[in-house]
Amino acid sequence: MKISKAIIFSAGLGTRFKPWTDTHPKALALINGKTLLQRNIEYLQQFGISDVVVNVHHFADQIISTIEKNKGWGSQVSISDETSEVLETGGGLLKARTFFEGKDPFVSLNVDVLTNFDLLKLMQFHQEHQPLVSFAVSNRNTSRYVLLNEQHRMCGWKNQTTGEERIVIPDSPLIARAYSCVVIYQPEIFSAITQQGKFSIMETYLQLAADHSIMALEHSADKWVDVGRPESVAIAEALFND
Repeated sequence: MKISKAIIFSAGLGTRFKPWTDTHPKALALINGKTLLQRNIEYLQQFGISDVVVNVHHFADQIISTIEKNKGWGSQVSISDETSEVLETGGGLLKARTFFEGKDPFVSLNVDVLTNFDLLKLMQFHQEHQPLVSFAVSNRNTSRYVLLNEQHRMCGWKNQTTGEERIVIPDSPLIARAYSCVVIYQPEIFSAITQQGKFSIMETYLQLAADHSIMALEHSADKWVDVGRPESVAIAEALFND
């Protein structure tokens, strides 16, 4: 299976990361001297993925100039411009559709997530099971969980804080796992998406899961951190000190 392309979602406002994001995009926050964006681009390079699109909105000019100054850190980096409206993960993916034309699967990452997860394992899982979407999950505490059956198929979603639960495939038992924001898609995802404008990719999963195979691979033993708040920088720097 050939995967050479990826999207790094970098357009968010970073409201949880204030005051840094009052004057900078979160993608350029530094972890031991490297930006989150650089670390994710270099992460993808480890697995032979060097053709990357980055969506931009908040302080887009800073991200673009940093990419140009650093010559993409050795990757071919394209820009998906969302300066007129931030589209969230689903809308951002759909807007970048032309970048992924063809028959090969591709990857998405969130710029504020760092991990040492072996992406080759997800590639092998995806090739073996042939789902529309494969994503990584872990057994960690979070406020929102994807619900999986024993065959690793996504059957629903639950908000632990509000108690809201959405079951699209009734099954038992259902296993709650945290979404790790590392995903492989088949390009057919674009013809399956019915939403338009601004929407979360999780909404797409829930809409499609009953009729399309959406599957998860657990990687609970790996390093993983959501650099969503300023206080998580110290955690990230302890885990990723290269």
